[in-house]
Amino acid sequence: MDKQVHEHPAGAPQAPAGAQPRDTGHPADGGRRAPAGQGRNRISPRAGTARAVPGAVCGLAAQGLVAGRVAWSSVLRPAGHAFAAMVAHASGAGRTVKDGSGVESVAGQDVRGTLPEGLGAAVRDTAGEIAALLRQGAGMELGIPGSQWTVGQAAAHLAQAGELMADIAAGRARSWGDGTPQSLAAANERALAAFGERGAEPLAAMIVAQADACVKALEERAADETLVSPLGPMGPGVLGSYLLTHMLGHGYDLARALGRAHMIDRARVELTLPFLITAMPRVSEPARTARLSASYTIRLWDGGRFGVRVAGGAVAVGPRPPERPDCTILIEPVTFLLMALGRRGQWSALAQGRILAWGRRPWLAPRFPALFTAP
Repeated sequence: MDKQVHEHPAGAPQAPAGAQPRDTGHPADGGRRAPAGQGRNRISPRAGTARAVPGAVCGLAAQGLVAGRVAWSSVLRPAGHAFAAMVAHASGAGRTVKDGSGVESVAGQDVRGTLPEGLGAAVRDTAGEIAALLRQGAGMELGIPGSQWTVGQAAAHLAQAGELMADIAAGRARSWGDGTPQSLAAANERALAAFGERGAEPLAAMIVAQADACVKALEERAADETLVSPLGPMGPGVLGSYLLTHMLGHGYDLARALGRAHMIDRARVELTLPFLITAMPRVSEPARTARLSASYTIRLWDGGRFGVRVAGGAVAVGPRPPERPDCTILIEPVTFLLMALGRRGQWSALAQGRILAWGRRPWLAPRFPALFTAP
């Protein structure tokens, strides 16, 4: 996936004139989009300037805040029960179950068989919505905001990545870099240079066909099989989550470039968690983790949660949050994925109330995005 470093403007891309708004399910969930699958302190920015840092593509990180000189301070929490009620509502307390990856998720996101429930449909639906974007008179020469790629190049990359994932799911060995962010970016560029197709209809058809082929192959795999992906070994369910994450990131880019509604929603974000949890240690940034000792709990509004521990330069990520984390970050799901994929930074999300952080060391929150990087 291409490197992208840009701040997403407030709200989501606007749909074309005359389009009807879609119900997002929450007033601050990142904007309109297509439906899926038929006592503690919080912190706020006070002063300073920030520069963007590389966002993780296919791993949890963000184009975010690594401040040149940023002051963070604790602010008074809402009084007692009000704060507790707000956090309980946003985090979906009392309404979570475990899925097959161990991730705590919203009731109904259980796992049946090889793939998490709804994952196959989400992959196919996302591919179909991307294809629809391309078929609606897409300007294939338009630039992707914040990227050096055009719409045509991004679509071609999606087609190639779909074929790669389908081959891996079917057990066909494929080499695509050595697993490092830099090698993956170089492999992407070499593949694009050797693939000349930039037509909307052919690429749309390829994206749909390869997504379907990948899902069918994954459904035939045993749940405990190990497949070798560009980011290392993973099970079939995680590979499917990887494909979905990748398509959502580039699908979002295409929607922005074409001025249409994106397809990221809360349910699809839940389905990206198995991949993100698996990938995070593999895209951690040693220079930034070397001198840090910290534990985090990441909680999605009305959704999943997971834990991150950093010690001695090593990063451990798992579905079970630490019992006493140094810092808890509560974040709106669409915002979470956009930050994870480097599509937006923290400042505007904090200002809009889409991120809350508290704990014994809440000032660790703005450091979290820079612990990870990817192409």
